[in-house]
Formats: sequence, C-alpha cells, structure tokens
Amino acid sequence: MALEIEHKFLVEEDSYIEMAVEVREIRQGYLQRDPARTVRVRTVGDRGYITVKGITVGDTRREYEYEIPVVDARDMLAMCLPPVIEKRRYVVPFAGKIWEVDRFGGPLAPLVTAEIELSEPGEHYETPPFVGREVTGDPAYYNSSLGTPRS
Repeated sequence: MALEIEHKFLVEEDSYIEMAVEVREIRQGYLQRDPARTVRVRTVGDRGYITVKGITVGDTRREYEYEIPVVDARDMLAMCLPPVIEKRRYVVPFAGKIWEVDRFGGPLAPLVTAEIELSEPGEHYETPPFVGREVTGDPAYYNSSLGTPRS
C-alpha cells in the first residue's frame, strides 16, 4: 500500500522563490471529489498523471499515482469537475528535506501553500522562513476542495 504522509502550511513571504531549484507549471482537476476517495488528473509541463487518494487521517492517506500520456491527461482535464486548478510549483530544498511551494493562479490567487512529505508519522523536520500557519488536516486547504462552492 502506498502511503502519503504530508504536512501543509500557509506561506507568509516569498523567499521561497530565490531558494527554489526547480519551477513546474501544473494544471489539475478532479474526476471524483468524495472525501473518502479522490481521483485527480494532472499535467506537469509535458507529462500527465492520474492519482487516486483515500481519506486523510491526521497527516496520512493512501495514494496511488501513475504516469499517463499527456494527451490523455489533457482530455481528462476537460472531463473534470470545475474548477481546474492552475498553479506554479517551486521545489525548495531546506534542512535536508524537499518542500513544494504552490502559488495558485486564477481565482485562487494569491493563495500560496507549502507542503513537505515525510517518510513516517512524527518525523522531525525544520520549517523554512517562508512557512506560516500549519493547515494540515484542514479540508478548506485540500486541493480537491479549493475553489468549490461551500454549503
């Protein structure tokens, strides 16, 4: 079973831009947004992916991601529930870990979040200077719920 252990934070300032070693353009949409199971389609540059995620418990959930032809991913994005999310991802090494900082575009701007994936629950890590309030486990900041109407 593939597990994703991830912590997410809001970003307070833009020092991550200078710290980044790579920047990726991402478009992603959701074929299924049920909290117990999401199905995401994503393009990262000229590559395509489909991802199935289970329910989040604390900071952990099951995750299965597969590369697919980018043409298929683009076609599937047209089938996704609105909105399709556009973001620029900055890859930032800090204190022996890799942080991914997402600057959202379109109606989600100026939202910027930072995530770190861990090898095991409770793993120690240092936070970089751009990191603010932790939002791990807050459904309002799940990518699958960003931009969707609230009831």
